[in-house]
Amino acid sequence: MFMHNKLLFALLILFSPSLSAQPQTFLVFGGTQGWIGQKLIVLFQQAGHTAIAAKSRLENRQTIIDEINVIKPDALINAAGITGRPNNDWCETHKQETLRTNVIGTLNLADIAYQHNLHLTNMSTGGIYIYDEQHPMWSGIGFTEEEAPNFDESFYSSTKIMMEKLILNYPNVLNLRVQFPISTDMNNGFVARLTKAEKVVNIPNSLCVLDELLPLAVDMTLRRITGNYNFVNPGVLSHNQILELYKEYVDPTFTWKNFTQEELDLMIRRPNAELSAAKLLNLYPELPSIKEALINVLKQIAAQNLGKDI
Repeated sequence: MFMHNKLLFALLILFSPSLSAQPQTFLVFGGTQGWIGQKLIVLFQQAGHTAIAAKSRLENRQTIIDEINVIKPDALINAAGITGRPNNDWCETHKQETLRTNVIGTLNLADIAYQHNLHLTNMSTGGIYIYDEQHPMWSGIGFTEEEAPNFDESFYSSTKIMMEKLILNYPNVLNLRVQFPISTDMNNGFVARLTKAEKVVNIPNSLCVLDELLPLAVDMTLRRITGNYNFVNPGVLSHNQILELYKEYVDPTFTWKNFTQEELDLMIRRPNAELSAAKLLNLYPELPSIKEALINVLKQIAAQNLGKDI
C-alpha cells in the first residue's frame, strides 16, 4: 500500500540500508542556480552523501576535467540546461547559445564522464512528443521510451532530440525525461505557472511531481541505473483538472479563463502528450498516479498557507 506522506516515501528510498552504507560524493551541474539541481543537492545531503554544485560550465571541457580531478566525485548529475525566458520561444532567437549548452555541453559532460568511468544522471525533458493518431488524447496510450520523438517544431525541443540521440550512445548515462514539473514550491513549477496565467489551454498532459520523483532520481543514481526513462507520474491531467483541484484544496475563491478556439488556432503548437510511465513503474511500482500525487502536493501547499503542518 502506498504511503501518502511524501516524507516517508522519500525516507524509504533515501535511507534504505543497502544504499546508505557507503557515503558518496556527487558533482551537480546546475546546482548553483537551477531549481531541480538545488533540490537534488539537498536530497543527496539528507541521505548522508556529499553533493557539490559544479562551478564549471558544460561547454568548457577542460574546466570540467579539472574540477573532477580536484573533487574526485563518485558520479555526476546534470540538471543544467537552457529552457529560455520567459519560455522556450527565447531559444528560437538564441540558437547558438541553446546548442552550446543543450547539445554540445551535455554531450561533452557525458563523454568526460565516460572517460573517467563515472555514472551520469542527466535531467532532460519529455517535451519532444505531441498527440497523434496512434496516441490520441485521453486514450491512455502514452509514448514509450522506445518510440521516436515526433515534435521538433520548436528549436528547444529539436536540441533535446539531438542531445538524446547522441547521449544514449554512452553506456554510463541515465537520461530522465521530466515533463511539466510540479512542487510544493509555489515560486516555481507548472501549478505556479497555471495559477498566474491570464488564460490557460485545456489539454491533458503527463506531469512530474518532484516531491515524489526526485528521491527516485537519487536512488537510481546510487544504483547506477542507466538508459532512458520517462520521469513522470502515471496518468494525465488536463490544465482545467489541475486548477479544479487547486481550487478544491488550496483556494476556493480561485477562478481562471480558458483560451477560445479562435485564440488557440493562432497559437504556436506546443509538445503536449501522455508519456508512458510503465518502465519507471517496473522499478517503483508504488509510484502514485498523477492525481494522487498532485492532491498530496496541494494539501502541503494549503498547510503552508495556513502556517501549520498537515
